[in-house]
Amino acid sequence: MQMKLVNKNVPGILGLILLMALLNGCANGMFGGTDSSVPPPATDGLASVSTMVESYGDIELPIEMTLNPEKSIALRTDSFQGGIHSYSGRVQIGSLKDYILASMSNNKWKLVGEASYKNVMLAFTKPNKTCMVVLSEGLGGGFGKTDAVFYVTIDVAASNRLSPFGVPAN
Repeated sequence: MQMKLVNKNVPGILGLILLMALLNGCANGMFGGTDSSVPPPATDGLASVSTMVESYGDIELPIEMTLNPEKSIALRTDSFQGGIHSYSGRVQIGSLKDYILASMSNNKWKLVGEASYKNVMLAFTKPNKTCMVVLSEGLGGGFGKTDAVFYVTIDVAASNRLSPFGVPAN
């Protein structure tokens, strides 16, 4: 008889244990169980840490974006450097667009064109450099991954004929 009584109370006992664990976690947060000087995580889903696209040094992406090597290709010669670099990650397309616009501006890229439709296309230039970015939502729409494809060209030969300010040298 006692065995039947215990079997009937098992879900109630497990629920009580779960509730106590949950309340213990809340109490630690409310009464100093955790360090309150730690800032809350970013609410837009983008971390403050960034990663560089390929080895260019002046094209940044949020750390959530990872390289898709099977969809990327790079070319380097004595006079040219560039490639197609594909990244994907769990970020919102609008937040990613804002991040890229801000980081490219901070790295002295000039926005020369923008087109938005189902996808977003951004075009940037620098002396002897161009970068076109196409942002698109992958499977699952806003709940899936966002893709970013960078088309980068650098005229290495022309950069050797420029002053440090990007002006052609005489």
